[in-house]
Amino acid sequence: MKIKRIDQELSSILQYMVANEKTINEKLSEVHEDYKLSAKNLYRYLMLRSFDLRKYHDTLSDLGISSMRTAEGYVFSNLLNVVKNLRLIQKTPFKINSDIEIVGYKKSKKLLKKHANSLFNEARKKHFTEIMVTLPNEAAEDKEIIKDMVLNGMEIARINLSHGSLDDWDKMVKIIHEVREETQQEVKIYMDLSGPKIKTSTIEIHGKNGKIKSGIPIKVGEHIFLTKRETLGKKSKFGKANEQLEKAEVGVLQPEIIDDAKVGDVVLFDDGMIKSKIIAKKVDDLELVITDCYKTKLSSHKGINLPSTILKLPALTEKDIEHLPFVCQHADIVGYSFVRTAADVKKLYTELRKNDAENLGVVFKIENREAFENLPDILFEGMKRNKIGIMIARGDLAVEIGFERISEVQNQILWLCEAAHVPVIWATQVLDNLANTGIPTRAEISDAAKGAQAECVMLNKGPFINDAIKILKEILIRMEGHSFKKKNELRRLNISKKYFQRMNKIQTTTNREVGLNNIN
Repeated sequence: MKIKRIDQELSSILQYMVANEKTINEKLSEVHEDYKLSAKNLYRYLMLRSFDLRKYHDTLSDLGISSMRTAEGYVFSNLLNVVKNLRLIQKTPFKINSDIEIVGYKKSKKLLKKHANSLFNEARKKHFTEIMVTLPNEAAEDKEIIKDMVLNGMEIARINLSHGSLDDWDKMVKIIHEVREETQQEVKIYMDLSGPKIKTSTIEIHGKNGKIKSGIPIKVGEHIFLTKRETLGKKSKFGKANEQLEKAEVGVLQPEIIDDAKVGDVVLFDDGMIKSKIIAKKVDDLELVITDCYKTKLSSHKGINLPSTILKLPALTEKDIEHLPFVCQHADIVGYSFVRTAADVKKLYTELRKNDAENLGVVFKIENREAFENLPDILFEGMKRNKIGIMIARGDLAVEIGFERISEVQNQILWLCEAAHVPVIWATQVLDNLANTGIPTRAEISDAAKGAQAECVMLNKGPFINDAIKILKEILIRMEGHSFKKKNELRRLNISKKYFQRMNKIQTTTNREVGLNNIN
């Protein structure tokens, strides 16, 4: 690609950013002072990624100029320097009329580390990325469990409020404080709110031998009802020619989803192992047809995902609100499950203010399609406080968006958060085989190494969890000696395009002509 053309097109993008500086300042006026520059950089990154930049990389690299592949944290500065250098090569004048405060590479790195230290720990150590570990229920009765984890490298103790009782969590908190004193190591307490749990209700099928079964058999092509009605479940009846005479039925613990779903929506059960589609809807029932089946039985209390449905369920449940006073009193960080929109962020912040918890760290768990698609809005709203983070909850997220897309999507989340200088938690099944069997798989070692791009990696519980902590610590030390973040191609991101379409302010097509009035 010719230098002159690259110069013209990149200068147009630069002017595009300059021309929208007023819009940026107005939109971000309520952002916390600690995140002002970061929020501006995120907005500019979204603008930059509204264009397909792949065509510039090779020529820029040949010229020895930044190819813009690692500029997430310092967008305007990087683009400005690229244009300056192109003008120097062409021996043409360069001048830009702009009062934009510039964030360079060093400052972007400093901001990210400042925000990560504020949310997590400030203690100096051999690796920057934090290690978070989920505490098992037994930890409420056994101090040595927590102490061993801390001595092996756990820096953040995660208490999952979906399991156990208030009494259990209180005991864990007291033990963590005792272990802090004994080991003289700072250990942060992270508590995960439960959020709405969309699951099948209890199934009790009476067999011919009198035994009660907690599931119904299912197969591809079978029709079943997902219902609001009180039911202990019912299995289908088939005729001699295998025709379905009676349709099975299963209850749901969150009946509101029946109202939100519509014909044609996809419904997934049991971590996506059972796939179905809605073919009819009544007031209390959804009629589903099973389209794919990797299990032969649908059981009680199995998760339900509706990736193509906009749900009106509150991200913050009554139980969560009930638990918040305890969380605000004892936790350093709260994990917000099922967040989907900026409105959900506002709701949590309102409740935190009621509990005088202005200093509590908040982590937004990105675990569904809607949260991913609204991530820019969630970040901008989230940055109205100064201690925030994002968790890539890859389990539910993979079910919702499809396993074939999870690598692509988790990278996009990393990029957006780096642009916002917001710390990220890499979560779900990290070193899971090692923690449960004592033997790691090659694939999960590679996955854990990729986690070094995040500011925190979360391990789940298991009998060999201390081995997992030690190996993860070694991986992080080694990986951080090799790299900081990554390099990537930069095709146009749909998430950027959709964000600006929602804003209804800026046209984001690659062939947009932008004036060069302020660039000479």
